[in-house]
Amino acid sequence: MTCFWGIGIGPGDSELLTLKAVRIIKSLQVLYVPKAHNDNFSFAEKIAAPYFSDNLIIKRRHFPMVNNFSDKQNSWNTIAAEIIDDVHLNQEVGFLTLGDPSVYSTYSYIADLLKKRITVKTVAGISSFSEIAAKLSIPLVLDKEFLEIIPGNADLIKLKQAVDFNDNLIIMKISTNFSKIYHLLQERNLLAKTIIVENAAMQNQSIKTMAQYECDAQLPYFSTAFIKKG
Repeated sequence: MTCFWGIGIGPGDSELLTLKAVRIIKSLQVLYVPKAHNDNFSFAEKIAAPYFSDNLIIKRRHFPMVNNFSDKQNSWNTIAAEIIDDVHLNQEVGFLTLGDPSVYSTYSYIADLLKKRITVKTVAGISSFSEIAAKLSIPLVLDKEFLEIIPGNADLIKLKQAVDFNDNLIIMKISTNFSKIYHLLQERNLLAKTIIVENAAMQNQSIKTMAQYECDAQLPYFSTAFIKKG
């Protein structure tokens, strides 16, 4: 019986896909990927492309990156209905997601719409912050330390609480609120202890401390902060 696969493909390097992810991608008949701007290939599609079979049907679909939840949900419902039709045609169907599917992924919303209609299976992927820690050869967390992962667009009060409470902190997509976060960390003398990785595991990867930025810097969308107080 065929099913729908959510496949984590890691942060940006085609060599960081798991063996299982590669095996599943090669077995697919239909693959859903985000449609990039100007109809170019998305990051996800470029990363996984070395493992596509010759007869793979690629369906590029628009996933709105907007604040209006109802607009996003309308798009998800349309795509979910199409996925159900494909699986009912006895096809193995997949969806690519950067990093790990369980971490801030659109896949989770799609999967939730499908679970009662078709079989859904998820393949774990390497998260961007795991790759960052490996690249730096620095542990994310040790012994009795705390680690928290939060989005850059979180409420400022919650950001303050997270910074003050934890020994280690990951801020995903920090570019969405960079200036406010910069001033918060500056007040707590943490700029030098905050590592910013732009485009982790991609060819244009950049690694700096936050102290090397100006407060109004414009960072790429795929930028992650790693704060380690110890």
